[in-house]
This record gives sequence, C-alpha cells and structure tokens, in this order.
Amino acid sequence: MGSGKSSLVKWLCQQFDLAPFFEPHDENPYLADFYGDMKRWAFSSQLFFLVNRYKIHRQLEAEDRAVVQDRTLYEDAEIFAAYQRKLGHIDDRDWATYQDLYTTLRGELRRPDLMIYCRCEVKTLRKRIQLRGRAYEQAIPTSYLKALHELYEGWFSAYTASPTLVIETDRIDYGTELFHRQQVREAILAHLPPKP
Repeated sequence: MGSGKSSLVKWLCQQFDLAPFFEPHDENPYLADFYGDMKRWAFSSQLFFLVNRYKIHRQLEAEDRAVVQDRTLYEDAEIFAAYQRKLGHIDDRDWATYQDLYTTLRGELRRPDLMIYCRCEVKTLRKRIQLRGRAYEQAIPTSYLKALHELYEGWFSAYTASPTLVIETDRIDYGTELFHRQQVREAILAHLPPKP
C-alpha cells in the first residue's frame, strides 16, 4: 500500500489502452473477524483472498483486450499468507492445504506478459499513507510495512514466471515528470512481446 500501484495502473491504461483490474478491498467476509482475532481467522481469510484472486485472474484472461492489474495471485500467497504463516497464525496442516491449493490454482493461470514491481522505501510508504488519510491505514505499524517490504524483496528476487521490471516509485514520478514517463514507457515496451 502506498507504493503507487493504483496510479501506475491508471497511467498504463491511458498509455497502452489496457483494461484495468483493481484489488477489491471490501469483499472479504472474514476481514472484520480477522482483525478481531487474526490467529483464528487468518487461514479462512487468506483462502478467501486466494480463491477470489483466482476468479479475477480468470476474468481478465477472458478479456478481449490486454489488461493490467494492481495485485496478483502470487502476492496473496507469497507475501500476505506467508506473513500470516510467519506470525504463527496459520499452522502446519492448514499451510500445507493452502500451499497445495495455491500451487494448483497458479498452474491453471496464464502467466503475466510482464510483472512490474513498484519498489518503494518504507519511509516513503508511511508518508504517502499519512497523506492520503484513509483512517483504517493510519494505525498500520511500521513494523508491518517493513515485514511486507522484506517479503516482497525476497519474493521478487526469486520470481521467474515471466519477464520483470522494477520501478523505483519513490524516485521515479511517472505521474508528473515527462522524462520519467518516457523512461517507464520505453522500459515496458522493451519487455512486451511484439504485437501480431
């Protein structure tokens, strides 16, 4: 959160005439329970996110034009569920079940043409979160953001399913800087397959 994903998706849609797919924030029926008792509801909540994200991937595969999404199935499993596992909120048996489902679902999906990582230092994330003023984000501890940042770094360095591109979103302002926009556009074009 705060890395610039949504802004990048909107900009990419303008630049490349893509169909946008944004993360649904309020659809998980377990969220309120999860925030009340994370250990009890982490597994159920993560299962819901995983299956829901799979459905979204399937929808975007059915689109008749190129698409861009702000968060992937990979992140649900490799970052957010992994963090709950690391905290001890998902036990060994449930984790094995979750991993089996994740591996099965992941194998059913078309791989991305390009995976873009919006890298941003935690200090900048914290400032952006404060500036945008969403009440539910204000209480998020910096330690949580740091833990997710570390998981993202580890996951992305090992990711090999498709070509990748890193955008240092705390240094590159593709929203307002023309030179930065051109750099990002050229980098993306260099990674995409040629149009038939």
